Amino acid sequence: MINLDSTLGVLFKGYPNFLNQFRDHNIDILETRLLLRKTVVMRGEAAAAVFYDQSKFKRKGATPKRFQKTLFGQKGVQGLDGQMHLDRKRMFMQCMGQESILQLDNIFKNNWHIAVKDWQGRDSIKLFTEVETVLCKSACEWVGVPLSPEEVEERTSQLSAMIDSSGAVGFRHYKGRLARKKAEKWIENLIKNRHNRKSNEESIFSLFSEHQNSANNKLPTSVVAVEILNLLRPIVAISRYITFSALALHNYPHCANKIKKEENYLSNFVQEVRRFYPFFPFVAAVAKDDFKWNNTNFTKGERVLLDLYATDHDEKIWQRPEDFNPDRFKNWDGSAYNLIPQGGGDHYVNHRCAGEWITITLIKSAVGLLLDINYTVPEQDLSINMARIPAIPKSRFIINVSKLAT
Repeated sequence: MINLDSTLGVLFKGYPNFLNQFRDHNIDILETRLLLRKTVVMRGEAAAAVFYDQSKFKRKGATPKRFQKTLFGQKGVQGLDGQMHLDRKRMFMQCMGQESILQLDNIFKNNWHIAVKDWQGRDSIKLFTEVETVLCKSACEWVGVPLSPEEVEERTSQLSAMIDSSGAVGFRHYKGRLARKKAEKWIENLIKNRHNRKSNEESIFSLFSEHQNSANNKLPTSVVAVEILNLLRPIVAISRYITFSALALHNYPHCANKIKKEENYLSNFVQEVRRFYPFFPFVAAVAKDDFKWNNTNFTKGERVLLDLYATDHDEKIWQRPEDFNPDRFKNWDGSAYNLIPQGGGDHYVNHRCAGEWITITLIKSAVGLLLDINYTVPEQDLSINMARIPAIPKSRFIINVSKLAT
């Protein structure tokens, strides 16, 4: 199936743009153009398995420059292949052990409790905005990035703008580009100052700054800055999932009782939040050579998108995918290719988000922390504009926090 250029469709329809086409034509793969470039778009478990086959696809040249200049940064892990990717991914995965994630989780909980004391003294808060701040402070403390109280608002705003610009045009896009330039300069200066001090500190910041590749060469300061931001930024982005979790607790109040009473229900709830709500819409790759799959000819150099949202809402995988139903995960097979809100495949080998385990852990903690406080949800516009990438409830989820639950 060949369509006209889909750029405007993605811009004005957003997440459901390709999902609706897949459903309308009962297909899992289509050919179109995006930004005037011929592109194949796929969904589904089998498509994901092929997409992460490194003998068929590479990442170099797949992501448009506009995303590198806002969301990912240039020369970061997302655009690497082969040994360079494995080496850089190893650097990230060194931070993803249970002990390290537990450390971050404890930092997050501590900062949350501090924030709650402030929330209790205010008429109302926007949960999304406040949690971004909590996550920024927690991420910097965990990584070992110095952050003074006077800097918190500025750095949170920069990381937030980088995320918010990922699917934007116009002002939001250029705000994200400016934010990235400032954030990279901030981290580069910290790296240079650290080298000048010849610090022997043990931290993730130090680990990245001193990392050597397989040729025993250190990474350029500019690349280290990009990769440190590739730790900080995704952690701040978890605020979206936490806000969606709060929205789910509000829209489906029976879930709160089941979380408290049923073993494993919290885990199932978190997975359903990640499946159900919109996060990043798709990921890109480039065909290494000509080949044929699923009656479609792939051409060397052709860009291919794996539609994450459409796969997470694929009616062939998920029964009644538009229903919010955590119980569907009671018997989930744990496939690396069907629940893919943060990419698929193997965390160590493929381009699956290195911080996915962090995401799950912090959402679980946030849900438990939300259930531990007394708050009310005033009348507001909680609608989600699916044409806006990345999506978030329009009101950013306003709550009124009272005293701690006893």
